[in-house]
Amino acid sequence: MKAWRFYAFGDMRLDDIELAACPPDHVLVEPLVVQPSATEAQLAFGIPTLAYDHVKSKLETDAPLQLFGHEFCARIVEVGSAVTGYAPGDRVAARAKLPCGDCPMCHSQRSDDCRRGPIIGFQLPGCFAERALLPAIALVKVDDRISDSEAATLQSLSDSIAGVETAQIRPGDSVAVFGQGSMGIESMQAARACGAGQLITVDVRPEACEISLALGADQAINASEDDPVEAIRDLTGGEGADVVFECAGGSVKLGLAGDRALKQAMHAVRSGGKLVGISWFGGPLELDVDLMRERSLRYLFPDISSQAHLEYTVRLVASGRISMKPTIRHVLEGIDKVPEAFEITAHKAQYQAINPAQVVIAT
Repeated sequence: MKAWRFYAFGDMRLDDIELAACPPDHVLVEPLVVQPSATEAQLAFGIPTLAYDHVKSKLETDAPLQLFGHEFCARIVEVGSAVTGYAPGDRVAARAKLPCGDCPMCHSQRSDDCRRGPIIGFQLPGCFAERALLPAIALVKVDDRISDSEAATLQSLSDSIAGVETAQIRPGDSVAVFGQGSMGIESMQAARACGAGQLITVDVRPEACEISLALGADQAINASEDDPVEAIRDLTGGEGADVVFECAGGSVKLGLAGDRALKQAMHAVRSGGKLVGISWFGGPLELDVDLMRERSLRYLFPDISSQAHLEYTVRLVASGRISMKPTIRHVLEGIDKVPEAFEITAHKAQYQAINPAQVVIAT
């Protein structure tokens, strides 16, 4: 089969490789639509972010490597002998982070919190290939009402659902979301579905503000024109939002906000409120902890997306309570277009992209 492999940062090649036999607890799938996550797009070009040191080390010692491709919709071709509940022809999506099955957490029914298991696209080959072998425990079936392109967004959306659950939004809470890329848009819609009151979004791109309003935000602040902290305080009676999601941070080399949005978010949340950190920064940050302590801020980080989160995500999209189709602006045809998808996803502002660029591998 053909599969994309990395020889170094910035050096990916479409190779012919052999595919192993399907293990008993796995399924063999044919990827239909795949998209690089924003994190994968940064790593592909050697930009420090989540898992950078791990990927760098593996490239130095084990290249060429099949890397990335955990956000996908695929069709099952073959099921392993120990797999039940799935059959050839089923369309599936998957959670990325899996439990190891051997640690104390896994043995005490806390496997959703396990950090020792493999990640699809990192320790396990992902779906930038004509075929892929996937552990059955990672999968969920895709509802017939969801298109292949929408299904490729389900994994990312399930992470956003986990973040909103972590925030424990109460009915009527005012919510602000910094950044209206894929996870910002997802977090905003998930917060609305979970009972948020006033929804305020922030971005520096007019097209992101426009789509945010179209998908349910009450107010969209263009931070290139207005001070988002002042605007959020004005909209919340001078207090700040009850819950603030920070989804804009990351490498300024790729048009992200560095740590600026995080520092703004700290001032945009009300005293005693919750700040939910979604972004990956690729290194340590300097924060005013005394400010957070004095204002009794809760700085929270999302739980790992579980099987339950992913199943709930399928229901939200299938029922229309969350809409992903308007965010999908770049759909490329053919496995040879994968490098172009990485380029677009790594430079979203340049291409006016919201969701990562997608590649149709098969139909």
